[in-house]
Amino acid sequence: MKIKRFVAESMREALESVRAEQGPDAVIISNRRIDGGIELITAVDYDETLIEDALRRLRPAAAPAVAPEAAPAVAAAPRRASTPPPAPRAPEPPEPVRPQVVRSQDDGMLAMRREVESLRAMLQDQLASLAWSDRLRRDPLKGLVLKDLTLLGLAPDIARMLTDLVPATTPRRADMSRIAPAVLLKHLPVVEDNMPDMGGVVAVVGPTGAGKTTTIAKIAARWALMHDARELALVSLDHYRIGARDQLATFARILGIPMHVASDAKELGGVLEGLATRKLVLIDTAGMSPRDPQLAEQLATLGVAGRRIRTLLALPANGEHLALDQIARAYAPARPEALVLTKIDEAASLGPALSVALRQALPLAWLTNGQRVPDDLHAAPKQRTWLIKQALKLAAVGAALNGVDDAYLAAHFGKVATHG
Repeated sequence: MKIKRFVAESMREALESVRAEQGPDAVIISNRRIDGGIELITAVDYDETLIEDALRRLRPAAAPAVAPEAAPAVAAAPRRASTPPPAPRAPEPPEPVRPQVVRSQDDGMLAMRREVESLRAMLQDQLASLAWSDRLRRDPLKGLVLKDLTLLGLAPDIARMLTDLVPATTPRRADMSRIAPAVLLKHLPVVEDNMPDMGGVVAVVGPTGAGKTTTIAKIAARWALMHDARELALVSLDHYRIGARDQLATFARILGIPMHVASDAKELGGVLEGLATRKLVLIDTAGMSPRDPQLAEQLATLGVAGRRIRTLLALPANGEHLALDQIARAYAPARPEALVLTKIDEAASLGPALSVALRQALPLAWLTNGQRVPDDLHAAPKQRTWLIKQALKLAAVGAALNGVDDAYLAAHFGKVATHG
């Protein structure tokens, strides 16, 4: 191990001297301010067991300890001449103490580190801006599509994915403002045209406040208008909120159809067995947070009821992106076949919900945009053009507030590989 003492006027000069003489692997053992500057003690091939001896050699030795005052003489008892005096006992060796090395940093070191981090962040921003500018120069069409999709509120990964799907043969003379909504319309997943009106046993799942009970009432009313109400029945699994059960019972009474309640898989199986002749059975489930520990238990109930249950996930369009993505992931064990996109009339942007549908490959089955039963329920396959137009309207209204500018685009689409 090589230890050396460096003295300089500033910490920067001292560190430069250390790097020049001992290289980047040097370890700072200690630092302190002295008259005229900074003192650093550093080591190469660091070994703590040798530190204490090295420090003694590099620094002035401590002043010798003052001898204790002599104790008063005590008369000794007379001894016989033939008896030799006892030999003095050797002093006990001191217990070995493992030296502790404290690595400290003064204000100068911390300030220099903050300065380096600031410079690095500034450099990364500049590189991203240059990369984004270069992308616009090389492929202005895709650069504009990226910007337009981002203005629609789509997440960066989804905007990038859709942009990559734009055909390279797209004519440059085309109306470029229409390309982004066209590619979104083409690739937005929706169910087959006849799926919303198919029968069977269908459960609507989703978080609290997503509009599940109202959606079931709308679907039931639509079915009763198009088919025979005697072929329809409602079931409630929501034994947590009495109000939700009462609301569903009121809808059933208005439609003149039966409504049953089940609290577990066994009861649900019995109820469904008794409704085997019904062409459509709609199941309302309890609204739960994605982090509710009882969510898994409720979803498991749907899987062991004895009959195949198709599930629809109610996704509130007025939610923010991260929350909606968590909802989709939490309810994935229910294996939803499709989405019911609710509360469109309350959304400030449809981008987050559409991003989740695209990322999770969940097709849209129903769209709701109000409380009217059943008027505010729309089959997604026939209304996806309307949905894209709504997304464009909301984007135009919120354009001044969404924070999408060149800096945002560069940060999300101009990143380059960095080392560090």
